[in-house]
This record gives sequence, C-alpha cells and structure tokens, in this order.
Amino acid sequence: MKPTNPIFTGLPTTIFEVMSRLAVETGAINLGQGFPDVDGPEEIRRAAADALMAGPNQYPSMMGIPELRRAVAESNRRFHGLDVDWQSEVMVTSGATEAICDSILGLVSPGDEVVLIEPLYDCYLPIVRQAGGIPKLVRIAPPTWTIDPDQLAAAFSDRTKAIVINTPMNPAGKVFTEAELQLIADLCQKHDAYVIADEVYEHLVYDGRRHLSPMALPGMRERVVRIGSAGKTFSLTAWKIGYVTAPPHLLAPIAKVHQFVTFTTPPDLQAAVARGLRLGDDYYEGFAAGLAAKRDRLSAGLADLGFEVLPSAGTYFVTTDVGPLGIADDREACLTMTREAGVAAVPVSAFYASDPPTNYIRFCFCKRDEVLDEALERLGRWLKTGRKSAATG
Repeated sequence: MKPTNPIFTGLPTTIFEVMSRLAVETGAINLGQGFPDVDGPEEIRRAAADALMAGPNQYPSMMGIPELRRAVAESNRRFHGLDVDWQSEVMVTSGATEAICDSILGLVSPGDEVVLIEPLYDCYLPIVRQAGGIPKLVRIAPPTWTIDPDQLAAAFSDRTKAIVINTPMNPAGKVFTEAELQLIADLCQKHDAYVIADEVYEHLVYDGRRHLSPMALPGMRERVVRIGSAGKTFSLTAWKIGYVTAPPHLLAPIAKVHQFVTFTTPPDLQAAVARGLRLGDDYYEGFAAGLAAKRDRLSAGLADLGFEVLPSAGTYFVTTDVGPLGIADDREACLTMTREAGVAAVPVSAFYASDPPTNYIRFCFCKRDEVLDEALERLGRWLKTGRKSAATG
C-alpha cells in the first residue's frame, strides 16, 4: 500500500500522554502532564453553563464571538499596553495548539527557514516541517537556560520567515528578559522575519517579574503573532480556548487555515472566557501567588530529597537533575520513578530534537498541596528503601 505522510507516520506518542497513561496504569501521582487537579473559578464555569442553556448553540462566527474578541483586545491593553482592533486583529481558536498550527501553516511557505529554540513544545517541529519550512534550531540548556547571542544570530538569514518563541518557557520555567527579546526583535527587523509568540503562560510569572510580549517592543507591532490560552490562565485546560492577536496582514492568512482546521469553537465556552478575562486584578495576582507558593513547596521538598532544583520564573514547572535517583538517563529515570515510587514526571530530553541533555526531569506543581506532599512522601520512602516500590506502603 502507498505510504502515509512521513512527517507524522512513525512519530512517537507525545511523552505527556505516555507518562499520563503510565500514571493511570500504576496509580502514580501525575506530576508529568501540565494540567491542574482543580477546576478554575466557579464564576467562569457558571457563566459557561448559563450560556449553554440560554443558547444559541449553533455555529458562531469563525473568528470568535464578538464578546470574547473584545475581551481579548481589552486584555492586550490592560496587561501589555497594546491597542488592538478586536474586529481585524483578534481570532479565537480551539486551543493554543491550534493557534500555533494555524500561524505556522498560514505564514510559512515551502523553503522558508524557521528559527526554533530548544527545548521546545513538541508540536512546533512537525508543524514547521509539514508547512515545508526548514527548521533552524537554537539550543539553550540546563542549568542556566542562557541564549548564546552568536548562535542565535547565526540561525537567521535572509531566508528566515519566522521565529517561534515560548515565553514563559516550557519546560525551562524561563521568562525571557527584555534584553533577550530585544535581541530577537533586532534580528527579525534585520532579516524581515516574523515572531510567532507562544505566550500561553503569560499570567504565570513569579517573584515580582513581569511578562513582556515581543509585540510590545518598538518596531515589532506589525511583525508579531501573539497566542494566549484560557486553559492556562483559568485552569480550564479541557475547554481548549485559545486566541490569536496579530496585525491584519498576518491574521488574514492565519484565519484561512483556521477556517479549514476547526472553523469555530463552542460559543458558551467563549462567552465564559470573556467573563474571565475581565476578572479583577485580585484574581490574576492571587492566581500567580498561589502557584508560586506551590512551586516553592515542591521545590523545597525535592531539594530536601537531594535533587538539584533549578529556578523557575514562570509556568507550571520546575526542573531538577536526576541526582538521587541514581539513574543517569532521564527517560528511564521517569519510567522507573513512575512504576516504583508512584510519582510521574517528564524527561527534559523529550523537548529536544537531537543530542539532548539526559540528566534532567520536569515536575509539574499546579496540584493541590496535599497531592504535592504525598508525592514527596512517596519519593522519600522510595529513596530510603533502596528504590523499591513505595506507591502504596
């Protein structure tokens, strides 16, 4: 029989799904896949229920309901100082991953070069290749996650169509500094390239830092596609509501892809997310403060067990070495830890295309305190008993 698409055929199941399945099979605590274990604000969920019952429950506008698009535009001004026209510069998608896919397929032509920064979210590379783009990988690595300006500059050329950046960054917990973003902006302006900015963790920034969108930098307003996520902002990951903010000349081709991928998104969920985006500062400040406390709780516990815990300035994640596990390979360390200790994590090597670091793992801390404490207890028992099963005893 004729072969199927080689870009996707043979791709392994995403590591997040692998570890989550194994956690279910073994009864492990899942600190691997990045989703909270409690639902978001009741006010938002009730708004969705009310909108569902009130209707209509038919196709809304392909671009998203006006209420949510207005709310996204307002949020851009409120948090980033950006003046956005909701009618020509905002589109709603069925999740941020769809938004990323739409953006890459809408902007990248066969033969275009696309700069990607490793470690990277696992959908970036296959989508770039499906678009016919040529990936140009720039590597940052633990423990410092530092960008080499020369390496970054060398990845750009006159054939560069775009760079995809993720800030705050999964899995590194890195929040790009203004200097780093300015370096990227300067290269994009020099080479006439676009930025596809995956900013789904924009409200998960800690310790007095602030998230800076590359769209807010001088000269970048017309070059940046900004992607946000209601799932991450409101702890409602199953809703799959994303939004794209982009200048009209970039949003138009992105919308054409969206037209043929999902076309539209449930209107009741859109209406509820609009309510969420208009919540007061107390929600956003409390949300970040609560997650920072969870980060500190898990980080302190892991450090007490002998892990080297790297700083996390944003996202849901902390990275550690494999130190006390006594297993040099991060993937094997995660599999063994899940099966024997009853705690699942994700190997950082999964976020690299080639020659990855193999001695770091990522833990997710957006869980209830008692779940984090139980995970630390299990790990402690396991390590003390010579890595025998500790999940139940």
